[in-house]
Formats: sequence, C-alpha cells, structure tokens
Amino acid sequence: MAFAPMGPEASFFEVLDRHRESLLAALRRGGREPPSGGSRLASRFEDSVGLQMVSHCTMRKIKSDSPKSAQKFALILKILSMIYKLVQSNTYATKRDIYYTDSQLFGNQTVVDNIINDISCMLKVSRRSLHILSTSKGLIAGNLRYIEEDGTKVNCTCGATAVAVPSNIQGIRNLVTDAKFVLIVEKDATFQRLLDDNFCNKLSPCIMITGKGVPDLNTRLLVKKLWDTFHVPVFTLVDADPHGIEIMCIYKYGSMSMSFEAHHLTVPAIRWLGLLPSDLKRLNVPKDSLIPLTKRDQMKLDSILRRPYVTCQPFWRKEMEIMADSKMKAEIQALTFLSSDYLSRVYLPNKLKFGGWI
Repeated sequence: MAFAPMGPEASFFEVLDRHRESLLAALRRGGREPPSGGSRLASRFEDSVGLQMVSHCTMRKIKSDSPKSAQKFALILKILSMIYKLVQSNTYATKRDIYYTDSQLFGNQTVVDNIINDISCMLKVSRRSLHILSTSKGLIAGNLRYIEEDGTKVNCTCGATAVAVPSNIQGIRNLVTDAKFVLIVEKDATFQRLLDDNFCNKLSPCIMITGKGVPDLNTRLLVKKLWDTFHVPVFTLVDADPHGIEIMCIYKYGSMSMSFEAHHLTVPAIRWLGLLPSDLKRLNVPKDSLIPLTKRDQMKLDSILRRPYVTCQPFWRKEMEIMADSKMKAEIQALTFLSSDYLSRVYLPNKLKFGGWI
C-alpha cells in the first residue's frame, strides 16, 4: 500500500467499489458510459469522448494579401516562428510568456490565446506538442504522490495546504494512489473549507481537486490523467446554479472552444454528487438561503438543456428542470444553515456511502 488509510471502515466504500466496477465494465465494453441514476465553428457529441470537432467543419481562410486578415496572418506567422524555436531548442513557454515578448504588438492576452488555439486546431496537435504550457491555477490535495519532469517528488497528502497543479501534466510520472474516489470542487473557498475540516483524512483514501471556478487546461488534463491511470470514480461538487452546472459539463464533456482536444481533456465517467437542486427541498434549506435566478441564469440554463449530451442524462435534466421551475439557485454555503461543518461531516459522507450521485 502506498499510504496508510486513516478514514472510515472498508464497508463505507462498498457502494463506491460497485460503482467503480460498473465503470470498468463499461470500459471493457468499448468506453461507452454505463447508464447513470476551427473547433469554435462546429462540433459533435459522443458519449465516450464528449464534444469533439467534426471532420467536415467550416474552414476559415486568412490571407496575407487581404486587408481584413493581413494583421492576423502576420501574428500567426510570428507565433509560429516562436513555436519553431521552442521545439528546436526543446524548451517551453507559457501563453503569458509569448504575450510579453511583444505585448504592444499583440494588444491583449486573448489575441495570443486565440491564435494558439487556432494553430493547435489547424495542425491537429495539443498545445504541449507546440511546447506551449498554460499557467496553472488549480490545487490538489489528498492521497496522491508523483514525480515531476525535473525529478521533484511531490506528496499531496492532505494537510493545511494544498499543492499547485503542475504546469506540465504530461511530464509527471510514477503516480501512486490508493484513492477510492476523486472529488472535483468548483470553488476555492469550498475546497479550503474542506481542507480545514480535514475532509481528506476523514474520508481517506481520496483526492480533492479544484480549478477555482472555470478550470484551466492543466487542471482538466490532471483530472483526465488520474482517470486514465487509476479509473477510480470521479465526482463533482458544484453550486446548484447554471454556472456550476456549466463548469461540471466542461470537466465531463468539454467545451466548444477546445473540442479538437476532447480526447485529452474530457472524462465522461464523471458524476454529479452535489449540490443537487432536489437536495434543497429534501434538506429543507430555507428560502432566505436561496437566490432568485437572473435572466442571464435562465438563458444559460435553457442553453444547457438544449445541448445534445443532456438527452443522455435524464436525471441531470430532471434536476435542471427543478431549478427552472423553482426559479431559484443556491451556493454550497447554503448548507451551513444546518451546521458549519454539515458539508464535510454529514452531506458528503452520506452521499458517498449511499450512492447519492447522478
């Protein structure tokens, strides 16, 4: 054993272990999910991969002799030349590094980000293959250790502080864990509260990850690497609002803007652990702890309900319809009305022990 478990008795994990067996059986059947209780221009959905670019998508031409696209053409060539030098010298740079080589020329970081995405899509390779790394903002804690590309040994065993997600996920090796599950936490504040409550040790062995809101590329790559390496159940803990559901969908199914890298980024086996809209009624969360949906929230919710992958998730649809009908949303912190540590002491342990995910 890589770690000495300090958590609950083995019987606590019986439902989790059965869930893992069903996921492994699905993989043996060909990768399709078991039933659950230029990329910006066109994409399709496949339940074993997520959103991915279609092979016959619309092409956009950029010409050097066109006044409308001459500047974009020049910027693409400049970044391509920088990529060539990085590959030739076997060195790496972040998107931020590239922007600051000539911030006046590029204007803003978004211009660089979009061009790098276009080049990656055009060449059908990952950013890592272009020797471009993303700056990490995510955190990880729990039953995991690994060696970074430069030989640094990292131990994520849960303590008062977490470990920053590495900037070169493909370079980490010798990953070791006994974790029974991985918990993706939407918000940093919730993640830190769970750390303070010693959640990782109380429910050991497990791994916790947060992307601090919308996840960066490295956090998504790490979740994918953990799934591909260990095939342990992966759950999400997000606010019961359209924004939280959107973030969960990015981890599980990907996004339109990165659909050309879906195979490297998505984990369709992810399950929604909480906070479910139906939990609010079940736990008698008071109305003054709920927040009315804004017009923007309603538009986002309607957009998600129209997506093709929702047809594969009838239980997800039911939860979103509960939210739409009530016209209310809630943050995870709404559970503190029960007790300050209700999330870590009661809510999550019960959900994990009795299979309260969809």
